[in-house]
Amino acid sequence: MKFDVYGRFVLELAREADRWAAYRLGEGTRRRQPDLAIPPELEPAAVAGFLEDLFHELAQPGRTIRRIDG
Repeated sequence: MKFDVYGRFVLELAREADRWAAYRLGEGTRRRQPDLAIPPELEPAAVAGFLEDLFHELAQPGRTIRRIDG
């Protein structure tokens, strides 16, 4: 799953070994984000809300965290 985080950056989240792995995407790059701890029991439908709680300091009027893949 990929998420646009307030138009500032894109995170890709994937299940790896029963845990969430987070990657920050850039132009032609994909860097692991080991400091981003997402509870392994968190359901995919709840990930956007978790990210909102985590990154709310970056919020700006009219911007949200939104899923950008299907």
